[in-house]
Amino acid sequence: MGSNVLGLIGAGLVMGIAALGSAIGIGIAGSATIGAWKRCYKANKPAPMTLLTFAGAPLTQTFYGFILMQQMLNSVSASNAGQLLGMGIGSGLAMAFSAIAQGQAGAAGADALSETGKGFANYIAVVGICETVALFAMVLSMTTLG
Repeated sequence: MGSNVLGLIGAGLVMGIAALGSAIGIGIAGSATIGAWKRCYKANKPAPMTLLTFAGAPLTQTFYGFILMQQMLNSVSASNAGQLLGMGIGSGLAMAFSAIAQGQAGAAGADALSETGKGFANYIAVVGICETVALFAMVLSMTTLG
């Protein structure tokens, strides 16, 4: 077992943990989106396709995890293996929780928009704020890679 194996594990974990959060967030927002569409159909109202935006928003954290994983793989060495393991776990968790929060905000946005037909810009702004946590985790982690 090489001395840089912890760094490789960290790189894999950042991608896996971020993707897990994306899956959970998509499940939360997607379920609410389907429920909102059902309510629209039952009321004979048009079902807005813009609700799909809320369901898909948490997917981006998987991309951020992938981007950071690639950068980590390019910088793995014996001297930074422990740092990369910690970075993979910490940044992966930050991205995962960002995606879960984004799914929860998206669920509320889908519910509100389907009921009122108003406020899309407000709701998507909150979803975007949740996204910012993942962006910060990725970018700030990348700045430490050197």
